[in-house]
Amino acid sequence: MNVMHPALRKLDLNLLPVFDAVFRHRSVKRAADELFMSTSALSHALSRLRAFFNDPLFYREGHNMCPSVYACELAPSIASALGALNQQLSPRPAFDPSTSRHCFQIAITDYTAFCIFPTLISELERSAPGVRFELRYLPHSPALNELLAGEVDLALGFSAPDDVTPPELDAIDWFEDEYVVISHARRTRMTLEDYLAARHLVVTPWNESQGILDLQLERMGYTRQVTLKTPSMLSAPFIVAQSDLLMAMPRFAAARLASAAGITLFALPFAVPPFEVKIYSHQRSGKSEATDWLKRVLRSLIS
Repeated sequence: MNVMHPALRKLDLNLLPVFDAVFRHRSVKRAADELFMSTSALSHALSRLRAFFNDPLFYREGHNMCPSVYACELAPSIASALGALNQQLSPRPAFDPSTSRHCFQIAITDYTAFCIFPTLISELERSAPGVRFELRYLPHSPALNELLAGEVDLALGFSAPDDVTPPELDAIDWFEDEYVVISHARRTRMTLEDYLAARHLVVTPWNESQGILDLQLERMGYTRQVTLKTPSMLSAPFIVAQSDLLMAMPRFAAARLASAAGITLFALPFAVPPFEVKIYSHQRSGKSEATDWLKRVLRSLIS
């Protein structure tokens, strides 16, 4: 049988801090004081270390304990291992957004970044000025693999009413928005007949073959002519403004882009469920004070 870490199984790991303290202080008494041990107990521990390593490790020279050549070779690795263990095993300090330099990894789409981050960054400039973000576009939703691997802390995405959230994920319903139709500024009306007769631009951030509007039209017995698919929501209104294409998009973004792009908004001429934005996190990624805090902030922006 292949035994993991055979050397460690033979050694009392409590002896390693003894070695480290004696090496640093060059003194049994000072090492014992640091470790809250008696000098006799520390001398006994040192004897066990010598027996295990089959080396004197330290020898007395006047009032000092001088390390052997082998002890000098061992010391950097033992100190490094003890330091790493101490750091990893120490309780995490409580998350304080006012002083934290935490960097959040967030999976986003054009829409969620456009709708969320202008307000979020403005809010955090006062309450959490040191907090940082790295935003990532992902080729799929809802970023299950990346959340499981810890590559992202949260995923901000949208879902259709019949989407099933994987059981490994926690999904928070963040907010809803209605769809509107955008067109160049010369158009004056939007009936269902006008909509079906037009050519369309569709945003597909994850390269979807069909969106919620196409599925709804299919249920009604209709189809639409899709001329252009693009992963970018932000470029789409400017394309629409200079063409005869129509595009359906959430009202929140359409209203803010209307003046800049020179587009007109119309009500969608058929009923569809609202556009739902969710916050996804992974159940097995562990509880994080920082992530829980960010979820609360995101909720407060909507409420």
